[in-house]
Parts: sequence; structure tokens; C-alpha cells
Amino acid sequence: MTPDVRDRADRPPRLGGPPESTPIPETSWDRALRLIGRADEVALACHVTPDGDALGSMLAVAFVLRSMGKRVVASFGDRVFAVPRLLRFLPGQEMLVPPEDYPAAPELMIVFDCSTFERVGLLGANAAAAAEVVVVDHHPSNSGFGSLDLIDAEAAATAMLAEQLVYRLGGRLDRDIAICLYAGLVTDTGSFRYASTTPAVHQMAARLVATGLRVDEIARELWDRSPFGYLKVLAAGLERVTLEGGLVWTYVTRVDRAAYALPYSELEGIIDIVRRTDEAEVAVVLKEDDYGDWQVSTRSKGTVDVAAVCSALGGGGHHNAAGFTSYDTVEETMDKFRRELGKVS
Repeated sequence: MTPDVRDRADRPPRLGGPPESTPIPETSWDRALRLIGRADEVALACHVTPDGDALGSMLAVAFVLRSMGKRVVASFGDRVFAVPRLLRFLPGQEMLVPPEDYPAAPELMIVFDCSTFERVGLLGANAAAAAEVVVVDHHPSNSGFGSLDLIDAEAAATAMLAEQLVYRLGGRLDRDIAICLYAGLVTDTGSFRYASTTPAVHQMAARLVATGLRVDEIARELWDRSPFGYLKVLAAGLERVTLEGGLVWTYVTRVDRAAYALPYSELEGIIDIVRRTDEAEVAVVLKEDDYGDWQVSTRSKGTVDVAAVCSALGGGGHHNAAGFTSYDTVEETMDKFRRELGKVS
């Protein structure tokens, strides 16, 4: 066992201050700090259709870099560049630029929460042309695609690594940074309900809340708001829901959404309703995006590794939560999913 990957079982928990070291080697953290230190401009990116962990982690680090006097640009590679409504409360969005205004060949590019290169979307060409690409991520399926990879599959959220980077850069938690990191932490732990919720997660939450966060207001923005059209589209999806043994699944079309002018980004929470089915171990929701492609979300209650299934279909994620993109019909997509599911069940 190397000095960088340590057994922490015999150590008392830390209740305050910076977190303990991650399994990422110190040499990798040191190289990241050197790359940032000598860069005049740092280009940040997160995955397409960003969630709270992706956007929150990126903006938290952007605040620190800006305080260091760096020129900072941040973006995500969607064909329609728009922050999802649920995340528009996050501070720091003045640092966001659309993909067309992103540096063509960044001196240093830092990518957050992207499990694969494809998740960079339209910024893939920019990443390919960058002098250095640092990947900051926590997905077990991420095999690394940067010139420097800061990947910790033990972390419950990329926000935990972003917090590490904040401290290592000499930054301190203020309310703006804490809001961004907290959004990432609660998003990827399901409000501290998922198995990934460890003592370290709660300790980080305590540090963030101590800055004066109104966690009730953040929770309302993330989970307790939706336009009326969402209820109608949800009803359409639930009307189609199918239970096949230990699998429950449904789909939502862009026609469903168009009837109520509901943006694609509003569909994220449907999987959390479908997965509640007692009789099913695996839940799947297919969501047709604005271009006719199917974005497939999957969840497992623990027995089935849906990350393995989704990786075989070109996607990735975590053991209990993963996804992929399909360009086939609903029926063809589900046939392929069932086939791969049978291999891991």
C-alpha cells in the first residue's frame, strides 16, 4: 500500500477544517497546483446538461481562481447553452460563456464530473487542442482521459474533490463557494440518502452549513419547485410505466414536453419517482431530448451494477446510478438494455 492510499479506519473523525487526503496521489495534486500556478487563463468545463454536482463544483473552483487573479472562463458543451432552471440560483454564473466563446486551444482546461470524454460535448475539440487537461471526477467508470486525472471513485460527489482543490489553492469557504459545493454534495448523495453518504460527507456538509447557508432555500430550489407542465408530462410517463419482473421502466417524448413547453432539463427527477417501485430492483427512464436522441437514466437498489450495463452501452456512472445515450427507438434501446442487464444480473 502506498503512502497516498491510507487506511483511515483507526483514526478519529475530523469535525472541522480541511478534509483528509483523498486516494489521489499527492504528486498529482502538486502537479495540478503547478499547472494552475503558471497559467494566466484557466478554462473550466463540466458535463453536458449539467446537474448540481457538475455546475456547482466548477463554479466553486472558478470563484477561487478568480480571487487568485486568473482569467477564468467556464462552460458546458450543450448544443443549446442554458443553465437548467433548477440551478439558476447558483452564484457565479457571470463567469459562464457559451461554447462558441470558449478558448479554441486552452492553455489549461479543467473538466469537472465528466465520466467520459464524450460527456464534454461540444467542447471536445477544445479539450483535444488544450495544452493540458485536468479531469476532476468521482465516477468509478472513468478510466481517465486527461493529461492529469484527479479521480477518486470513493468520493460521494465531485464537489468533495472541488473542496479539496479550493483548500489546496489557498482558498477559504465563503457563502458563494459553499452554496455551489453544497448543491453538488446534496445532489449526488440524494439529500444524504444514498449509500455513498459517509461520515466525511456529513463533515463536509457541516463545514458548508457553518458559512451561513439556508439549506431550506437550497432544498426548495433543487427539489420543491416545478412548473405545472411537469405534472402533466410526469403523468404521461407514469401512464406508460411497465413492470417486467425486477425491472420497471417508462419513457417521455419531446412531443409530451412540447405540449406544455417544458424544457428537457425539467425531467431529471422522474427517475426518482419510478425507482420507488417496491417490486423492481432496476428502474429506467428514457427521455427524448430536443434532437430526438434518448437520454437514458437508470437506478439500482444495490443488487445490480447498472454502471456495468450502461458502460456496455456507451455510457457510465455509479453502481446504483448510471446512464447512457441511445440513438435507437425505445423498443430497440430497451432490448439492448435487457440483454446487457441479463449479463450482470
